[in-house]
Amino acid sequence: MSDRARRKTRVGVVVSDKREKTVTIEITYSVLHPRYTKAISRQTRLHVHDEANDAHVGDTVRVEETRPLSKTKRWRVAEVLERAQ
Repeated sequence: MSDRARRKTRVGVVVSDKREKTVTIEITYSVLHPRYTKAISRQTRLHVHDEANDAHVGDTVRVEETRPLSKTKRWRVAEVLERAQ
């Protein structure tokens, strides 16, 4: 399989859906503190292209890497894994 076919994927929660065809997701992960070796929670926010305006706040989505679509968008929604209650 070529490098082009292996796109990075991430899973996150939608925190904003106010823009047209764009959602903001937050990815939470944990890392160990370098000195105290205690788990620390970290977050990353990504701007994601959502062509169908399908994802809404609270939804869990899988995103995949894509070509640059705008100044900040480098990801697109692959699928909505879980809808918000």
